[in-house]
Amino acid sequence: MAQHNILGKEGENAAADYLVRNGYSIRHRNWRAGRKELDIVADNGEELIVVEVKSRKDTEYARPEDAVNATKIRRIVSATDKYINQYQLDMPVRFDIITVTGTKGHFAIEHIENAFYSPIW
Repeated sequence: MAQHNILGKEGENAAADYLVRNGYSIRHRNWRAGRKELDIVADNGEELIVVEVKSRKDTEYARPEDAVNATKIRRIVSATDKYINQYQLDMPVRFDIITVTGTKGHFAIEHIENAFYSPIW
């Protein structure tokens, strides 16, 4: 496995652990709808929280959250719509980003709640 893939998997594990420590329930990880994927789907008892995880070794060239562009947002929202329909959910949805920077055992985690909203089609 390529080094960046290993970092991404470790980052997602750290993000999921962070969410559980902070009272969230993890519903699914790496949930797929065709070629679209939701990194983490969680809830806090009131909302469905869709979390995009971005892991980087450092922020020398760019912040991890900058990789969540308009195209990525449209894909996340489309996959979320499929998720809601598949599980017949009727609850508010929140889109968060968790950035994980550093190396395993020394990660800095930032949780950006309401990082973006569903665009109007």
